[in-house]
Amino acid sequence: METLFYLLAFLQTLLGVYLIWQGLQWLGYLRRRLHTDPGFYAPRVAVLCPCKGIEPGLERNLLSLTEFDRQNYEIFFILASGSDPARSIVERLAANSRVKAHVVIAGIPSNSGEKVNNLRVAVEQLPPEFEVLVFTDSDGRPGKSWLHHLVAPLSDVRIGATTTMRWLLPNRSNLPTALLAAWNAPVVTMLSEKGRNFCWGGGTAIRRSIFEQSGVMEEWRNSVSDDYSLTRALERNNRLIVFIPECLTLSYVETDFHGLLEFTNRQILITRVYAEKVWAPAAATHLLYCVTLLLGVILILSDFFEQRPAFHIATLTFLPVLLSAIRSSIRLIGVTEALPAGRSQITGQAWIYVLLTVLVPFLYTANFVNSLITRKIRWRSMAYELISPEQTRIVPL
Repeated sequence: METLFYLLAFLQTLLGVYLIWQGLQWLGYLRRRLHTDPGFYAPRVAVLCPCKGIEPGLERNLLSLTEFDRQNYEIFFILASGSDPARSIVERLAANSRVKAHVVIAGIPSNSGEKVNNLRVAVEQLPPEFEVLVFTDSDGRPGKSWLHHLVAPLSDVRIGATTTMRWLLPNRSNLPTALLAAWNAPVVTMLSEKGRNFCWGGGTAIRRSIFEQSGVMEEWRNSVSDDYSLTRALERNNRLIVFIPECLTLSYVETDFHGLLEFTNRQILITRVYAEKVWAPAAATHLLYCVTLLLGVILILSDFFEQRPAFHIATLTFLPVLLSAIRSSIRLIGVTEALPAGRSQITGQAWIYVLLTVLVPFLYTANFVNSLITRKIRWRSMAYELISPEQTRIVPL
């Protein structure tokens, strides 16, 4: 057992050092982007925002979509049903918006996710003058320059799409909400300057011509994942996806343990079905981290009870934890620079993003195990069976 532990600890240390180096690269890219002039490209933009139900801060989140600077755009709020509880809020905001806003009732899907169906119906109804499509979510709160910074790089015709990522801020002081924020934090540094990026449904911009040429509507036809399916379509057509870190989006969250597992299990199962090349190495990395820590703790306890020195085992056990905390600190520095409006709140809860994150691989491992034993997810009062990337079945709750 000791030999196995030494091997795993050595591998985890090497991996930890490598990921710190990657984190520094990520931080350098973020800082360069923050000091880059986005340019003057301001095409006609359609901002598409699917909505469902009342969630914390919904009205303020949607209001932020009407306050963007320096952009020629209209907003399309999309609901699956006219009886949705969010409809009154959406219609009031649309009526009072300083930019033109529309409310679209998409109807209930038959063989795809509700969000995907909402987007398909809205895109089909768009007038031809809209040159760029921007997809966002109702649980995010982007800043005033968000839209301009996300769209401006598309002036380079070599870019297929631009994207960003959410940063979760706990809206409640309980453990499940803190765990959810810590669970999501590492995803931010999965996107990079030169990596194989993926689109995030809460913040992606794409030229309409590229959207159509890439066959996204067909990819969406029987899909439950709007962003992974968009990513697959762009990759199939060798289109570049550019990460825009200055557009990181605050999202205020609150949950309980049931909601935590529902969200995290859903994200990992969707990843397994739509991006297995991402899922497999991530599963192995998190599993080995957990095994290393557990083996180390067992050996430390064994040496303690047998009254043998255990300092070297303890050092090797907690070195990967220390490296993980350093990596999390680098990430936190970058996020606070990219999100000055939320800096005080983020730093006030830094323990979540630094200390709690070192334990999050155990939650990830549970998510990966769940994704091996089921193909079913719950998503906003709907249940789906993910048969394949091209086949989704709506199932009774």
